[in-house]
Amino acid sequence: MLCSLFPIMKNYGIAILLFVFTTSYAKPYTLQGTLSDNQIISSEVLGYDLWYRVYTPPNYDELSDLPVIYLTDGQWYIQSGRMHEEIDFLISQGKIKPIVAVFVDNRDPYNLKDNRRNKQFLGYDNYVEFYRKELVPHIEEAYKVSNHQIDRGVMGLSFGGLNATYFGAKASDVFHMLGIQSPALHPVPDIYRYYEMRKPLPVKIFLSTGSKNDTEVHARRLKESLELKKYEFKYIEVNEGHNWRNWKPLLDDALIYFFGI
Repeated sequence: MLCSLFPIMKNYGIAILLFVFTTSYAKPYTLQGTLSDNQIISSEVLGYDLWYRVYTPPNYDELSDLPVIYLTDGQWYIQSGRMHEEIDFLISQGKIKPIVAVFVDNRDPYNLKDNRRNKQFLGYDNYVEFYRKELVPHIEEAYKVSNHQIDRGVMGLSFGGLNATYFGAKASDVFHMLGIQSPALHPVPDIYRYYEMRKPLPVKIFLSTGSKNDTEVHARRLKESLELKKYEFKYIEVNEGHNWRNWKPLLDDALIYFFGI
């Protein structure tokens, strides 16, 4: 009788082990926010239309005065960075507070082959004014986000990292948090002086770079400027190049640094 029961008990034990193993290593349940479709904003400052998408967190209808981060190269942060999914996961795990994210597309919405980033991101004052006078007020009217400087951030990579650095220098009254990934700063060689030749601006900075054929020379130089003036910042250097193997794994570091609980 015991011999006849042994295969059943053996199979039952295996089933228990499989259950324990799969439940122990399964990814925790993630609450899901909402990512809007592309929306158009017509800019009088720039003289053309732009696309943007907005992420809103789980239970958005019950929330108010949410922090907000603006992503330049927004389409890449969605497609390659899957940043909206990372935000969902971090909120679900209680690692960051609920936030809104605005993904701004740098392409002409009527001709996606026309990428405007080389004009927009290279120290272009009209692009700063578009955010200050048009995009930020529009988002604050349409979504339940905070209207305080301390709750706003802007983030970008490569030339977008230059753009975030420039926004900090020119619009620190609008943006408190600057996410600067692999900043290609050479088109604006005076950018360091904007931080060195004045009192520290009211900004909090996340600065990262790869160390293999990335923008490490620029990032290290900017780090020196920030240290000189005792800015509040976090610096990370990884053993990667100018690619998403560098940028994507650091999204949680930036989000937790800015919005961590």
